[in-house]
Amino acid sequence: MSGTEERSAPGAKDGSGGVKPPIVILNQYYVPDVASTGYLVHELALELVRLGYDVESISTMPSYGPPESWVDCPHNEILDGVRVHRLRSTRMSKNSLIGRGLNYLSFLAPLGLRMLFGSSHKKVYLYSSAPPFMGIIGAVVSLVRRHRYIVLLYDAYPQLAVWSGTFKGGGFIEWAWHKVNRLAYRRARQTIVLCHKAKALVVDNYGVDPATVHVIANWADGELLRPKPKSESEFAQSTGLVEPFTLMYSGNMGLCYEYETLLKAAALLKDDPFRLVWVGGGGRRDWLEQEINERGLTNTTIHPYQPFDRLRDSLSGCDASLVTIAQDVEGMSFPSKLYTSLAMGKSIVAVSENQSELRDIVESNDVGVWAELGDAQGLADAIRGLIEDPDRCARQGVNARALFEAEYTRAISAGKYADVFELAAKR
Repeated sequence: MSGTEERSAPGAKDGSGGVKPPIVILNQYYVPDVASTGYLVHELALELVRLGYDVESISTMPSYGPPESWVDCPHNEILDGVRVHRLRSTRMSKNSLIGRGLNYLSFLAPLGLRMLFGSSHKKVYLYSSAPPFMGIIGAVVSLVRRHRYIVLLYDAYPQLAVWSGTFKGGGFIEWAWHKVNRLAYRRARQTIVLCHKAKALVVDNYGVDPATVHVIANWADGELLRPKPKSESEFAQSTGLVEPFTLMYSGNMGLCYEYETLLKAAALLKDDPFRLVWVGGGGRRDWLEQEINERGLTNTTIHPYQPFDRLRDSLSGCDASLVTIAQDVEGMSFPSKLYTSLAMGKSIVAVSENQSELRDIVESNDVGVWAELGDAQGLADAIRGLIEDPDRCARQGVNARALFEAEYTRAISAGKYADVFELAAKR
């Protein structure tokens, strides 16, 4: 694109006198849906609007959580300065492979047509990996018309599908998926990933120029999520959690997280003043509930998703926050609940493999304790250390909030995103 064409694009002026490109964020979910990616892209959109960008969002109607969490929304609205467009799609159970596939297809098909015939060369499009192969739309459109796009990698597929056993590695599906990914990443003007292992995955697998792959961490809403004494938490009061030391996991109970080590550690702590609390939903929730009952873990409870307007209160109902990721998953995914835990000023109990960015963040900043996957005794000992030293637990919580404000606010991350949008517009 010539300099003259670039200057003709609509948008607000940036500080150097250039033009901020209009931005379109494409993600299957958007608020008020309960999906974490829906909240992330919403918060990103708000910050970009604050920075002077013209921002649109394209998603589906709420459908991520259980039906009782679905909210009726207009198909088109202006929400906090963002032009939101919600497409109709199927709402089948995402715990079924067929159901999830139909949900993807019913969203991607109309979205692809919309981009092919209605996208603008003056805008920059951000294709997230929710659903996982959405970036191919950008690649195909860019083959037939000028289409500036960025790929945002949340979860890496087909790698995660092979890891989880959805289909076997080395077959046609994996081969074809990698071919599609290669086209999507190589035609993208820039790529955004969540951690350094994810950058290596993209560069090594698809031959992408490392200079076009940017590591930008997720974030949390530091205004909404801020420290609150556990004793003031209505959630803790109503569930009897004010007195015992409480470790809480809040969010999606999916395949990418570790459970066995936690359940075994809870059994080892059965005689301690300790509670392990799970809050949320997801594909492993029913299994987890069954395991808790079969193992007789009376110190372990499970609760449904809490209303968004009570999120700060529910997250306050613990002494420490659990952040975990399963073996060999980091790089293919990264736990965004780390940043909500930091924002809440909670000591973090991290469970991951040995060579882990999650471990490095927790230990190098003294914001919590770490245990290796499979080491239930080590995890139980680490938790006992926090129970026996409440001053240390409180100090780590203070450190957590300080680290959040220094590195992981949505304003900081949005500023990094804005830099990448400018690169995509000028390249």
